[in-house]
Amino acid sequence: MENLKNIWKPELYRIQMEAPVPKRIICENCTYKPEFYGKEYHGIMGHKEATLLLEEEPNGAFLIRKGNENNDFYTLTWRFNDKIHHYKLYYDGTHYIKEKRYETIYDLVADGLITCHMELCAHHILDMINSRASYTESPYVTLNRRKINTLTKIHQPSLKTSPTFNRLESKTGPDIKGGKKPLLDLSPTIGDNPLLYKYHKSHSFKVHTFKGLNWCELCANFLWGFTAQGVKCEDCGFIAHSKCSERVPNHCVPDLKKLRGVFGIDLTTLLNAHSSTLPFVVKKCVNEIEARGMDSEGIYRVSGFADEIEALKMAFDRDGEAADLSVYSNINVVAGTLKLYLRLLPVPLITYEVHPKLVSAIQMKTTAVQVTMLRECLDSLPPAHFNCLQYMVQHLHRVSQQAELNKMSPYNLSTVFAPTLVATPPAITNLACEIRALQVLIEYCPQIYYGNK
Repeated sequence: MENLKNIWKPELYRIQMEAPVPKRIICENCTYKPEFYGKEYHGIMGHKEATLLLEEEPNGAFLIRKGNENNDFYTLTWRFNDKIHHYKLYYDGTHYIKEKRYETIYDLVADGLITCHMELCAHHILDMINSRASYTESPYVTLNRRKINTLTKIHQPSLKTSPTFNRLESKTGPDIKGGKKPLLDLSPTIGDNPLLYKYHKSHSFKVHTFKGLNWCELCANFLWGFTAQGVKCEDCGFIAHSKCSERVPNHCVPDLKKLRGVFGIDLTTLLNAHSSTLPFVVKKCVNEIEARGMDSEGIYRVSGFADEIEALKMAFDRDGEAADLSVYSNINVVAGTLKLYLRLLPVPLITYEVHPKLVSAIQMKTTAVQVTMLRECLDSLPPAHFNCLQYMVQHLHRVSQQAELNKMSPYNLSTVFAPTLVATPPAITNLACEIRALQVLIEYCPQIYYGNK
């Protein structure tokens, strides 16, 4: 499972978080305002006057104006990269730029600032995305390999009688024994996923606005922006950047739409979809471990069988909360599946934004100050991450209380979980601070989460 550790690439997400935030420059004296603009509208104003208004403002400041009385359009003027820029605006019931549509001008500006920031600061990543994405090594194929193989067995009879399969078998050539065999001249070759090269169907990609955080299933990079971030196949649910979708082969399998599962999906997005406060994978695994694994020596440190972990992962994806964990007698399989779920989160429970605060907190001289600062930095987490982290830390605290039996002290547990729970920039290879911070979270869990003395 180690090859899944860094399946999602967070660089674009971190860069988006650094983009300027819109700041409306308000005009209180404008007597006439179009109904689709608010106080950011400054009436008739030339570009020189608009430039003067924004010169001392931060990047992200903007206003709306009309260049002169004869213009039949409005102009957006904003400050970005310490320069003033002017853009023609379009409105036909909603604000729009090409295929992107926005309910408010604020939304348009916010998304536009991110787009410009990406073009300025992430062009090297965007260029790489446009040239290097490999389908055979994509998260979609990696995460769904077992499902695809299962569907192969399900569809095998129908495939042999399908027009596509018959057409392929009609193209024959000599084999090494002088007989005939199908010539499968396809690119790329998918290797051990026969369904993907026998079941040919074009994806039905449509421009899509994604809620929450999402990652491209071809290149593994973040779908940046607030609207129309990419495309989604209406038949199988494959999501990708628009450019990446142009390189996805015609291997759409509509049945996978029902089996895309819960692993590798942003936590907030998943919980919103399920109207839940905690992912059921975490709850079921924790309950199972606390029922029959608290005295198991090396729990979370000892690895379960990879095939059984993959089978349980598939059961969660297929059966949801109805997945039966009792059939896995080796509790390390359940523990390994829980670690795999947390490892595959695109944004770990302790997010990239909170990571620097976590490191600062643990560098304080006394444990009392560390506990106070850790409590404060955890308040910065998104609600979904805060709740799930609290649930996990409380569970690990209970595990550590059985350390005489399971040999898993707070330090041992933090060493196992720090690489999984803490979002650490790739340049950091020494996780001593992260391990120490998680150790304090586990050891002083009652004080941090309940304020106990």
